[in-house]
Amino acid sequence: MLSESEVYDALRGVEDPEAGMSIVDLGLVYGVDVTPTRIHVRMTMTSPACPVAPYIVEESVAAIRTAAPGVPDVDVELVWDPPWTPERMSAAARERFGWGGESV
Repeated sequence: MLSESEVYDALRGVEDPEAGMSIVDLGLVYGVDVTPTRIHVRMTMTSPACPVAPYIVEESVAAIRTAAPGVPDVDVELVWDPPWTPERMSAAARERFGWGGESV
């Protein structure tokens, strides 16, 4: 069985094509629940109008299925509450976008 940490590792390989950065570093992944038969990920986008949301969800599902081929149910749920803010980004992501390594 894949651990929560391993799911996050798999999701680090999924890039937001508009930002050119991992969805984990961007703070888009809100939570991961793992059972032997299901992996459920709650994530958001920087905006509800994000044009690449379907692509990112598909890539996330594919990354998890590659990491956990035996898990029958992989579900990536888009949520909008709480709204995404730059504070969710990793220090490296904030620095890359010129917001410094600290909270904005």
